[in-house]
Amino acid sequence: MKYDDIRMRGFTTRHDVDEALAILQQRITSLPPEVIPLEEGLERVLAEDIVASVDVPHFDRAAVDGYGVHARDTFGASDYNRLPLTLIGEVLPGQAIDRTLRPNEAVRIMTGAPLPPGADAVVMAEYAEEEGEYVHILQPLSPFKNVGRVGEDIRQGDLVLTRGRKLRPQDLGVLASIQVTQIPVYRRPTVALIATGNELVRANEPLTGCHIVDSNSFTLGGLSRRLGALPVPKGIIRDDYQVIKEAIQQAGEDVVIVTGGTSVGAEDFAPLIIQELGELLVHGVAMRPSSPVGFGFIQQQPIFLIPGNPVSALVAFDAFVGPALQLMQGLQPAYPYAKVRGKLIRKIASAIGRVDFVRVRCTGAGVDPLRVTGASILSSTTRADGFVIVDKNSEGLNEGQEVEVYVY
Repeated sequence: MKYDDIRMRGFTTRHDVDEALAILQQRITSLPPEVIPLEEGLERVLAEDIVASVDVPHFDRAAVDGYGVHARDTFGASDYNRLPLTLIGEVLPGQAIDRTLRPNEAVRIMTGAPLPPGADAVVMAEYAEEEGEYVHILQPLSPFKNVGRVGEDIRQGDLVLTRGRKLRPQDLGVLASIQVTQIPVYRRPTVALIATGNELVRANEPLTGCHIVDSNSFTLGGLSRRLGALPVPKGIIRDDYQVIKEAIQQAGEDVVIVTGGTSVGAEDFAPLIIQELGELLVHGVAMRPSSPVGFGFIQQQPIFLIPGNPVSALVAFDAFVGPALQLMQGLQPAYPYAKVRGKLIRKIASAIGRVDFVRVRCTGAGVDPLRVTGASILSSTTRADGFVIVDKNSEGLNEGQEVEVYVY
C-alpha cells in the first residue's frame, strides 16, 4: 500500500483493544534466562523453579528462652508441685553442648540455640525457677514443646519458589536460608525510545518559536523502568522518512518505541516504514485516548507506534507496551497499579465500540472524573489519582455507579 493510500483511507484496520492485545500476545515470547547474584534479585522474575537442597532449620533448636529438658521429667509439674532438675550448663545460639542430657537434668538455653542431645522440650523461663544448682519446673510439657524441629520451615526437596515469580525482599531471604546464592532469572528487556518531530527540543534547550519539550522520553522511560526494563533514549529524530527508517534499523534493543508520526498525516512516516521493513499488524485501536496506536514486528523485534500526545503515550504504553515487557520477563500481563473501588460523583459519557481510559480523582465525596479533554494535557495525569476504564459495550457510567479505579 502506498503512503498516499494510507492518508486517503485513514487507519488500515481499527482493532478492538482485546483483539489487538491478543495479536501481541501471540507473538511475544520470554527472553532467554541469565544467572545473577542473589543480592541483585529484587523485582527480577525467576526463570526456573527453586527446590531446597537443605532443611531449614537443619537442627532442632529452642523456640524460646528457657530450659532444655526431657519432657517426661516435667509430667505433674505445677506451681504447687515444683519439680527439681539438675542444671548442668548453658547453650547459646551458634554453640553446642558436648554431652547428652540425662534424665532429671536440664540446661539453660536461649532462643535459636541447638537443643542438646537427649532433650526434647524447652520450658519457658517464666515457668521455671533457679535455686543454686537446680531449676524447679512449674509446668508440664509435651515432647517437642517450644522446639523448632529440623525442616519445620523448609524440607529438603521442597518446591520453594516457582518459575515466573517476581522476587520480593522476603523471597530473597528464603533463598538465602536454603543457601541459593545464584538465581536464574529472565533477562531484562532493553527498550529503544525514538522521539520524532521537528517541533521537539530537549528539556535543557531553550524554547523558541513553536518548539515543545520532549517529555515522552522521560515518561516512557520511567514506565519501562517500573516494569523492570532498561530504556535506551535515542534522542530526537526529525520528520524525515529516511532518517526515521535508519534510526529504527539501527536500534538493536529488544523493543523499539517510536513516538510521534504514527497516525496518517503528511509527516506520519512510521507506519509505512514498519510496512516496508517488516509487518504492521495493528494500526488504529478503538480506544480513547490513543486511537492512532499501532505495532508490528521487524523479524522478531516488536516496534510500537505511540502517539506523540503525552496522555495518549502513557495510555498506549500501559495498554500494549507494558504487557509486552511483562511477557518478555515471564510474567502474565497486568496493569502495574493498585485498585480501589468507589462511586462516581458525576456521569462519564462514552460510545459503544470504544474503550475509554478516563482520568479521575478520588475524593471524600467519591470518584470524580476530571473535566479535561484532549490528549496533550499531561498535567492532568499528575492531578489525577488514577483512571477508570469504560468497557467497549458501554455508553458510559452513571453518577453513583460503583467503579474500579486503577491508582497511579
